Amino acid sequence: MPSTDTPSPRPGGPGLLAGRTVSRVGYGAMQLRGLGDRAAAVAILRRAVELGVDHVDTAQIYGAGFVNGLIREAIRPDDGVMVVSKVGADPASGGPLPIRIAQRPEELRASVEDNLRSLGLEQIPLVNLRRADAGPGPRAEGDQVVDLDDQLAAMAAMREEGKIGAIGLSAVSLDLLRRGIPAGIACVQNAYSLVAREDEDLLGLCASEGIAWVPYFPLGGALPGLPKVTGRPAVVAAARSLGVAPSQVGLAWLLHRSPNVLLIPGTADAGHLEENVAAGAITLGETTLAALDAVPS
Repeated sequence: MPSTDTPSPRPGGPGLLAGRTVSRVGYGAMQLRGLGDRAAAVAILRRAVELGVDHVDTAQIYGAGFVNGLIREAIRPDDGVMVVSKVGADPASGGPLPIRIAQRPEELRASVEDNLRSLGLEQIPLVNLRRADAGPGPRAEGDQVVDLDDQLAAMAAMREEGKIGAIGLSAVSLDLLRRGIPAGIACVQNAYSLVAREDEDLLGLCASEGIAWVPYFPLGGALPGLPKVTGRPAVVAAARSLGVAPSQVGLAWLLHRSPNVLLIPGTADAGHLEENVAAGAITLGETTLAALDAVPS
């Protein structure tokens, strides 16, 4: 039965992803894999929908399908939520990270099938192919070093079959993105934040080509040794002036950077979720933007 609730405005306003209008502030579901309370995890997903979020990012590797199962339980067909997944690594047991690189075309197909089953979908609207040429995380070796063209051929075949709606790329260089564009790339997910702006040229190319830029590590500091956005004096000063959290300033800066930027901040805390969503309504003035832009990266 369709919901009669009045939908909330899209957090951050509307953005385009694979030809579909979505909220510019979405939700990354990875952190739900560590939440032991299933009911609480489902409640966070439901709260995101209530707040107007209609773009949720996931992967089969998040808890070996556990997070996908949560999304299947929490997200209803009439919610209008675009669920995006990724391939390029599979769940594994043992070792410091519970994943193994899975870059070969047949592994990409198997991973898409796993995602379809765990999400309970006939088609995943967008699947990002995460390359493993460089860190962070494990890198491809041996037979896992696969040419992008071979991977994109497999992804395009699944798109033709209707298993996926669109293709994205993750952890890619400028050269690889240029090579991939003729295959029809809808999204790029690379590490990018106020303190990690090495990919400005990729962001610019995505903007000119109508490709969504969906940064991971949007606040930096997700791994040891990486700089954090929230500790920078200019960010702290802006947050104090605006009466918001430093993390909200970091997210708002990304939204101001380019209209093709879409965010998927992750959290397993309902309060942080509401903070992240509220960042979409923060306006940064020219003076504040100039101070933030001057932060070394």
